[in-house]
Amino acid sequence: VRLVKEEFGYDDAFNYNKEVDFDATLSKYFPNGIDIYLENVGGKMLEAVLNHVNPHARIPVCGMISQYNQIWTEREGVRNLLNIVGKEVRMEGFLVGSYLDRFADFTVEMEGYLKQGKISSKIKIYEGIQSFAESLGSLFSSSNFGKVVIEVNKPVNQ
Repeated sequence: VRLVKEEFGYDDAFNYNKEVDFDATLSKYFPNGIDIYLENVGGKMLEAVLNHVNPHARIPVCGMISQYNQIWTEREGVRNLLNIVGKEVRMEGFLVGSYLDRFADFTVEMEGYLKQGKISSKIKIYEGIQSFAESLGSLFSSSNFGKVVIEVNKPVNQ
């Protein structure tokens, strides 16, 4: 939360791993409802969000990490999908590979944001292929902040 607010400049944030009542949390942080929600958690969080979306909200879906390590028959269901109909919500999955034809435009636009300081990121570098299991595990344990990189061949300084 500190990182998101202090370093990335967001007005507010909460750690969904530490919250026990998502509905109460979303009411606190979004008293006027939710217009856009980038779905990357799934399960109970998605269910709570669907209770707080405004009419015509948009939900791009790029993942559901809370469900990844479960057999599909044991994954949590979302019981209030009918809210998508009642509030005319647009919910659509996407994969980055479907937009590779726009990558050149993205790099130009992103370069501008980076130069202006509008975008910043954190990188955690692991050394050697032997760190693969640890680095992969960090994605699911919240022990990393930012992009995870494995450096396999460290350049030799001359």
